[in-house]
Amino acid sequence: MHRADPRLKICLTIFAIVLIFAAGNFFSLGAAILFVASGILLSRIPLKLYLKSLKPILFIVVFTAALNVFYGTGEPIWQWWLIKITKNGLLNSLFVTIRIVVLILASSVLTFTTSPTQLTDAIERLLKPLAKLGAPVHEFAMMMTIALRFVPLLLEETDKIMSAQKARGADMESGGVVQRIKALAPVLIPLFVSAFRRAFDLATAMESRCYHGGEGRTKMKVLHFGGTDWLVLAGAVVTLGAFIALNAAFPPAIVR
Repeated sequence: MHRADPRLKICLTIFAIVLIFAAGNFFSLGAAILFVASGILLSRIPLKLYLKSLKPILFIVVFTAALNVFYGTGEPIWQWWLIKITKNGLLNSLFVTIRIVVLILASSVLTFTTSPTQLTDAIERLLKPLAKLGAPVHEFAMMMTIALRFVPLLLEETDKIMSAQKARGADMESGGVVQRIKALAPVLIPLFVSAFRRAFDLATAMESRCYHGGEGRTKMKVLHFGGTDWLVLAGAVVTLGAFIALNAAFPPAIVR
């Protein structure tokens, strides 16, 4: 999966997301799950990293599952006053939960196997037809590259500033919400100063290297399709055929 063309990986990620949301029953959703699972196996990334990527959205998954338990029609399994749990509600909750989890895993396959530079280069190539309409495609891709590069730098800078402020006796963890917000002021001000300084240095470096946009620029690594890409694309076509057949052959899983 690492060797696959980044453009294909972006398109397949969008394809997987469409399958996940278009799945009407557990059988067609199973086809989407198999497709995502194949990507996870081909990526050769440890499974624990994929499970770790689910931690930030664990609360959302649990909260959504809990809400959908009470959202279903039919004979109640358990009922207390206006609150009831039905078989359809449990199936709805399970179906939506699987959707969210598989959606995050599909996105993780792309981010784990594609560097920020490859990602922005692929987006630029995919959006290249818009350049004929006057859209600043290269500039847009360049902004994405810079933004992705700056995120870890700013996080590291924030950690350094917070550690320095704590070493000087600053208390950022106690008190109410208002007090915690006020305590962030000594962090935000030097962080903004550092960010503007880095941006100024980057602009100076780009100008000194005679950067004037994307016109006439070439790529050191040219993206092209290989044998692996065509095999993966063939697998996507087979998955699409099976998905359409399963989606049409079985009734919807979510019952209103």
